[in-house]
Amino acid sequence: MGVPDQKDKKWDDPASIANGCIDTQMKLISGFKGAQTTDIKKFEEAKNPKQAAISLIGEPTLYPFLGDLISEFHKKEMTTFLVTNGTNPDVLEDLAPVLPTQLYVSLNAPDEETYLRICRPIQNYWSRINESLEILSTLNTRTVIRITLMDGLNIKNPEKYAELIEVAKPDFIEVKAYMHLGFSRKRLNREVMPEHDTVKYFAEKIASEMGYEVADEVEISRVVVLSRDGTIEKLLSD
Repeated sequence: MGVPDQKDKKWDDPASIANGCIDTQMKLISGFKGAQTTDIKKFEEAKNPKQAAISLIGEPTLYPFLGDLISEFHKKEMTTFLVTNGTNPDVLEDLAPVLPTQLYVSLNAPDEETYLRICRPIQNYWSRINESLEILSTLNTRTVIRITLMDGLNIKNPEKYAELIEVAKPDFIEVKAYMHLGFSRKRLNREVMPEHDTVKYFAEKIASEMGYEVADEVEISRVVVLSRDGTIEKLLSD
């Protein structure tokens, strides 16, 4: 992994990113201290963040020093939450010495044809995604498969989702609705956003194919979590 060469201006070094995240957190909350509605205890807690999300925008496995970045956060006694689309399985395999606290792999299609149609990749990464699913089952960390459902696009063939997910053997499966927010509004209309009842029904279909159970759900967020034993205890263990 290693630290970026000082001559390489393309990448920020892991320590700078980790420290920059903390500094930005302090700037974000700085204006709340004087507000009468602010809970001072929670404000003090917010000054010492305990979790780093890597990442909610972009594909973090493209960063060549990802393991070092995870290590930097762990040195600060923070847990790490890594989200990937699974297109770089070799990176996931190389992370083994410094695994994130929780590893999410997004799986938004039950088959190759649907993947190509809705994800519109610059090249076909379907085989790589399948390889990532195989690797996931070998990693000694908490693992999650996340499915974002889009009405009229990928809410179909729950048995095929189950077949793919069974390869990964995740601790949890998160089935959630696409939300009509951000830049996605330029590509999709609001009708693509499924209701919670649809999300839950489809999640239950996947669960029945695999022997998983509904562990929790949040209707306002249109999300359902599945686990093998129907509990979320492992999810709350850190």
